[in-house]
Amino acid sequence: MLAFVYKSLKKADTFLYLATRDDFGCLPEPLRAQLGSLQFVLEVALTPERRLARENPDVVRSNLASRGFHLQFPPTMADPMSDDWGTDA
Repeated sequence: MLAFVYKSLKKADTFLYLATRDDFGCLPEPLRAQLGSLQFVLEVALTPERRLARENPDVVRSNLASRGFHLQFPPTMADPMSDDWGTDA
């Protein structure tokens, strides 16, 4: 399965995967408005062996097959104050 990846120029570190290149008609209009302008960045074959840096490829393939798109949000930052720093006596 091929996926066509676009980055949002409005939302940092937000990427849109499409099943069909430039087929933005499958996106709900409120989502399309939030993403703003999109720039094509990559065409990728999502084979079972393919690993992705931030996404589960099985979930991406499933979303592409059922919805025609998959949205990758920016990674969440963990609160550094919630980590155990080992400073408690």
